[in-house]
Amino acid sequence: MTSLLHLDSSARRRSFSREVGDAFAAAWREANPGGHYVHRDLAAEPVPFIGEAWTELCDHILANGITEIGRYKEAVRTPAQAEAWAVVEPLLDELVAADVVLIAAPMYNFTVPASLKAWIDQVTFPRMSLAGRRFVIVSARGGSYAPGAPREPYDHQERYLRDFFAGHFGVQDVAAVAAELVNSRLDPALAALRASHEASYAGALRAARELGAAY
Repeated sequence: MTSLLHLDSSARRRSFSREVGDAFAAAWREANPGGHYVHRDLAAEPVPFIGEAWTELCDHILANGITEIGRYKEAVRTPAQAEAWAVVEPLLDELVAADVVLIAAPMYNFTVPASLKAWIDQVTFPRMSLAGRRFVIVSARGGSYAPGAPREPYDHQERYLRDFFAGHFGVQDVAAVAAELVNSRLDPALAALRASHEASYAGALRAARELGAAY
């Protein structure tokens, strides 16, 4: 049975990244009627930032050469570490159980929301491999950061996630879909780009549905 973990991170209850992510999830669920689906809203139910006890878990795992995810709990040796592990364990279980991980993320200040970064920090440990899983990034950006756009060099959202998944999780199978220029709906300075935004948004929804059906 295949499994999808769907993460939302937009501070808006109705947002472009949520809508595009929902399009992928709906198509995936239709294509996989027996599949297991888990949705976690990181904005509505924020994951706490890591603390010192988490760093102690991480240090123990690194110092003792523990690479099997199933052995991470061996690092728990104090009450504070047990509290930290109680936060990590359900998040990590969801991630490890997933065949496909869908991350819906708006671009905030050129990068990902703090809510998503907090989740990443909680579930990431040294020399950790999630090879064999597929990651999908659906995003929304106020401007355009597409290849060739003037602001392309400032994309520390999709590029960061791709680099992180490859460099830390050993995951190369990453697909990305973005709705660009969403601020053209509000910013008079971008009003002339509204048609480009609408085309990008429609294309993102279409691509998300196609990916969801194929995965």
